[in-house]
Amino acid sequence: MKAINRDILKLAVPSILANITVPIVGMVDIAVAGHLDTNAATMIGGIAIGSMLFDLLYWNFGFLRVGTGGLAAQAFGRGDRPECTRVLARALGIALSCALLLIAVQWFFVKAAFVFVDCTPEVQELASKYFFIRIWAAPATLSLMALKGWFIGMQDSVSAMTTDIMVNGMNFLMSIVLALGFSIGGWHYAGMGFAGVAAGTVVAQYSGLLTAVILLLARYRRSTLQTLGSGGLKDIFKGEQMRRFMSMNVDLFVRSLCFIAIYIGFTVISARYGDTLLAVSSILMKLLMIFSYFTDGFAYAGEALIGRFIGAKDRTMLREAIKWTFIWSMSIVLIFIGIYHFAGVPMLHLMTSDAAVVEASQEYLPWLLLMPVVGCAAFTWDGIYIGATASRQMRDSMLWAVVGFALVWFVGIIMLQQAAPTSERYGNLAMHILMAAYFAHLLARTVYLSLKYRKLDLF
Repeated sequence: MKAINRDILKLAVPSILANITVPIVGMVDIAVAGHLDTNAATMIGGIAIGSMLFDLLYWNFGFLRVGTGGLAAQAFGRGDRPECTRVLARALGIALSCALLLIAVQWFFVKAAFVFVDCTPEVQELASKYFFIRIWAAPATLSLMALKGWFIGMQDSVSAMTTDIMVNGMNFLMSIVLALGFSIGGWHYAGMGFAGVAAGTVVAQYSGLLTAVILLLARYRRSTLQTLGSGGLKDIFKGEQMRRFMSMNVDLFVRSLCFIAIYIGFTVISARYGDTLLAVSSILMKLLMIFSYFTDGFAYAGEALIGRFIGAKDRTMLREAIKWTFIWSMSIVLIFIGIYHFAGVPMLHLMTSDAAVVEASQEYLPWLLLMPVVGCAAFTWDGIYIGATASRQMRDSMLWAVVGFALVWFVGIIMLQQAAPTSERYGNLAMHILMAAYFAHLLARTVYLSLKYRKLDLF
């Protein structure tokens, strides 16, 4: 096996192992909510909208992982350990400041969000309850974004994996225990019900942060953190590197807003057609994430290696890293097409015991066979562009993705309104248009980034 393939697998496999736990946790949250009450669709809708509110917040801060990873990888490739430390310090400083701001404005944010989010009063009440508990994990959540990006940039996906597994394992365990309760011997805990799902996430995030700090000190205190010295601390938020960090963050912030526009649009539109179809859309996105997290493992490997070889100015290894990252990543597509085809229905049953939601979801399973084909390339290109710190091109690709999503949705729904405005299946047909719009956004990202690659200035 080529050395580059060993490097890719060394970085990708730990990320994949950690990422596998992420959709499982999301499915557990939905499954717990789906079994708490006879009205499972409303419970699942509360989780979906509550999670959407956090996506609306946290995706704005995606630069804490993306920008930190790319800059750390390039500094690592140059052998500049003091700059590696400065990159982390800048990211953590911004993360904690932003987290305190989010906690301060939490009430205003929720009230403003529900001016635009259309859902039933029952779902709104549950989503608000979920939000006001989980928001207290913001300092840990944003700090973990920075730490995970930094670990990957330092070619250390094992530390990132260990942290993720701690977060997701604790989330898995605590959501079940705090929501449903337990009984062991003479000990009995009735559980918090729906609120326990959010409380479990808070406990998990701080457990992950503690794990990440322990790993940081154990592995990097002498080799990296101490190379900065007290004098270097004064220049962390000054100079050309800080200006570059902030410039990248502006582009990545706009990119995050585009992600939010698509994801929120997807959820809000599906909520218009009732709690059942809202539950369907949430479940389908969770199933799609299983594929995306596998592909992201290779994207993270590409991110770390591309940044490293750009920092080292090694053009030959850079080309090899890009080629083999794509080969490994694209091999995932056929595997997941088979999984969705043969195991799609059993996976739906694992998500909920509500027969109506399972039956409604089956109609849209064919979309899961199409999404990996275009999604894989889009996710892999993201990793390559992150390593290259090509934030402007990443921003522009998402602007075109928003255009593609909106164009397909509005044209499709206008045609449906003209063709079958009174059909009993109007909501079901609208959901197919929504899935097509999501497919279009993936296609737009893939096409744009593929075309722009040849013009990319990597050195």
